[in-house]
Formats: sequence, structure tokens, C-alpha cells
Amino acid sequence: MTVRDILAITEGHVVTGENLDAPIEMICASDLMSDILTLEPEKALLVTGLANVQAIRTAEMADIDHILFVREKEVTRSMRDLAEESGITLMQTAMGMYKACGKLYESGLPGCYS
Repeated sequence: MTVRDILAITEGHVVTGENLDAPIEMICASDLMSDILTLEPEKALLVTGLANVQAIRTAEMADIDHILFVREKEVTRSMRDLAEESGITLMQTAMGMYKACGKLYESGLPGCYS
């Protein structure tokens, strides 16, 4: 699945980032960034409602290049700047986390928690 596919499935849009054809192989969904840091995801999408720079920093530390903010959370200028510096794509959807993850799972994208 690609970033472009994820945007179509979640009816989302890109806030910043350009690589819409990047492959995504799993979802890591959490508002607790400490949970994300315990994982070793590869080609993962971070789905979160935590809209602050901590989400960007966590993705950076976990080598996650794509973040989908649910519930149309506002992305601030400082978040956008940090994501651009780190090469992280930021996306938004109006869907809640449960629905967005459910739709992605239904489309074949597994979660990172077995």
C-alpha cells in the first residue's frame, strides 16, 4: 500500500511531504508515544491524535516517515517545520482513530501490534 492509497482510504490530505508513492507495510496507532518507542516498525504509518511536536520527534526516533493525524487535529507551523526538516510526511483525516485504522486494516494493512 502507498501513501496515496492511505489518503484515498481515509479521505485524508497531505499537510507536508511529497513522496505519495512511498510504500507503507503496517500501522502503528497510539496517542502514547512511549508505546511507539517500544516498537521496531519498518515502512510504518503512525496514526495518532496527539498533535504536537512530540509526535514528530517520536516518529523521527522510531524511523517512521509518515504520520496521519486523526480527528482533523491542527498541525502547527512548528510541527510542519520539524517534519520538513526530518523528511516526515504529515497527513490529516477527519476520521477518528478507530474508523481510520479499521478501514486501513480492512484494506489489508496490518497493525504493528501482533
